[in-house]
Amino acid sequence: METGADFREEHVLRDGQKVVLRHIQPSDAEEVRRGFRALSPESRYRRFFTGIADLDDAALAYLVNVDGKDHVAIVATTESLDLKTERGVGVARFVRSREDPAVAEAAVTIVDDMQRIGLGTLMTKTLARAARERGIEKFRCEVLESNAIVVKALLEAGGAIIEKQNGTVVLDVPVHDPNDSAVRHALGVIAEHVNAFLRRLLPPDAKM
Repeated sequence: METGADFREEHVLRDGQKVVLRHIQPSDAEEVRRGFRALSPESRYRRFFTGIADLDDAALAYLVNVDGKDHVAIVATTESLDLKTERGVGVARFVRSREDPAVAEAAVTIVDDMQRIGLGTLMTKTLARAARERGIEKFRCEVLESNAIVVKALLEAGGAIIEKQNGTVVLDVPVHDPNDSAVRHALGVIAEHVNAFLRRLLPPDAKM
């Protein structure tokens, strides 16, 4: 398995910055909290449907203690200028559906100053690779119903609308064929535009 427990990859982004992708660890909790606090209100709402500026301990524990099979989270980090510390700049995760083991809810979050340089697409494609290796065939994504361009792109990639409510559309998007150009485009759309419904992934006692 390419994305097993020891998974670690280095990549160079479009602007020349180097990032490391690896699985999340419990020791990442405070960096996840810092990154969440650093998100702009617009990014926080677009990704989480909430304006709350912090995560409580229960939410953090859930997000960093994953099993690597049904709940997978991959982080992107950059090194500090002195090369002594690393900064978390993105998290891509999926949680397998209890009702359908071939479906997973997906969430991708990139800090504001690292958006639009290819990191979101890179992380989404890596998450899709990890998902396929674990038997996931579809990502479940939630999109604002008013975002007709994104809904159209996901439908063209083979996505199917399974639910509409409260101004949002929920679609299942195939991720099992990385060589299909429509699927690759859909993964890019997921990274840049799709609202991740993290609140539904958190345990009932977690607060945002």
